[in-house]
Amino acid sequence: MKKNKAAKGTAAVRRAARSPATLKSSPAPRRYFGTDGVRGRVGDPPITPDVVLRLGYAAGKVLMRSNAGSARTTVLIGKDTRISGYMLESALEAGLSAAGVDVLLAGPMPTPAVAYLTRAWRLSAGIVISASHNPYDDNGIKFFSGAGAKLPDQDEADIEAELAVPLECKRSAALGKVRRIDDAAGRYIEFCKSTFPAHLNLRGLKLVVDSANGAAYHIASHVFHELGAEVIAIANQPDGYNINAECGATHPQTLQAAVKTNGAHLGIALDGDGDRLIMVDERGTIYDGDQLLYVIASHCKKRRLLKGGVVGTLMTNLAMEHALARLNIPFARAAVGDRYVLEMLQAKGWNLGGENSGHILCLNQHTTGDGIVSALQVLAALRDQQTTLAQAAAAVKLYPQVLINVRTEQRFEFNRDSDVKGAVAKAESVLDGKGRVLLRASGTEPVIRVMVEGEARSMVQRCAESIAHAVRRAAGS
Repeated sequence: MKKNKAAKGTAAVRRAARSPATLKSSPAPRRYFGTDGVRGRVGDPPITPDVVLRLGYAAGKVLMRSNAGSARTTVLIGKDTRISGYMLESALEAGLSAAGVDVLLAGPMPTPAVAYLTRAWRLSAGIVISASHNPYDDNGIKFFSGAGAKLPDQDEADIEAELAVPLECKRSAALGKVRRIDDAAGRYIEFCKSTFPAHLNLRGLKLVVDSANGAAYHIASHVFHELGAEVIAIANQPDGYNINAECGATHPQTLQAAVKTNGAHLGIALDGDGDRLIMVDERGTIYDGDQLLYVIASHCKKRRLLKGGVVGTLMTNLAMEHALARLNIPFARAAVGDRYVLEMLQAKGWNLGGENSGHILCLNQHTTGDGIVSALQVLAALRDQQTTLAQAAAAVKLYPQVLINVRTEQRFEFNRDSDVKGAVAKAESVLDGKGRVLLRASGTEPVIRVMVEGEARSMVQRCAESIAHAVRRAAGS
């Protein structure tokens, strides 16, 4: 991480946040893989049948090499509810089979479910066809290792290298076999329930569960109902086009209205592939990933279940860091992306981290972020302490954050531009140690993200606009 040495407010920010203003350049992206697999607009490379066919074949060849000596190389494929999932599933299936890999088709299944089932069934890898919280006309391919974790960087690099090699189909006797499985949803429901303490239940709770018309549409409500809650399910009628459309974790206003209309105690919103969580209380107040992560962390500390500290990201609200400090819980910031949160958790030997977007990783329960499992950990904290979500999260009074995305024609070294550095220094001076400034290049699109955080929204807005203007001027856009 590079620090703006010229900013005279940096020392004050360090005292306040233990992380100075950041001018961060992202490494150049690989051709296909981003921070969360391969993703794009359907019909544009790489999300086309021919590229995904070759991607399946390339992944199959890499997995076959890794599993040399094993009886069979077997991969599980799950998907969300996008109309393009059928097409991409067929392409992946064909590519993997051509490479000699056996394939299990789970149909619509949350991303964390594929991670769990891959590990539970001792498979070689898991693949999810999903673009997570994006609109229906995007899609993507995510990979999990046999351990249920994101595929290692080296494996992704090896797959990219294989994509440049012509496809050579195996002879008939060596082709991979394909079959559909019928009990995946039930197995995952039981797993989710197992993460909720056996001595607790959800009886007496009325919950609204918003599945974002996504992969958890036939799963999420059953989990909470079978633990005793009265469940009102919304956004659980996918049609291939309505995934994340004015519902789910990226549009919690729908959940807010449903909680109030139905007089529910709480609302739970997932995203299209089921790995994000946003919650709403009976008053309609929205709680983001930072607040929910704090509720889980404080409860884990009381129960002596917290291993080490908590990992957030460069976007984690400063208020959450301060609240954890008051509980003497160590805190560290990773780069933006649950992949990097996981890497830091593993490096430190800690078991809890997440993002304000709602990705929460409870490594004592699962190998990856899971919206349903995270909701159960929050509910366990509330039931165990006999408190409300508002009371449990009261210590985290979020500072206003303003995020401005500045589109650029091409990448440039914004962290070396004197005007940009000057705008950051001026913003830090105005914040006077009571906020943060963060600039980072997107890893997936030509965008510079400008984030300013502080106590007063109007001041934060002015600072963010001033820095964004400097970035636009420097970029010539």
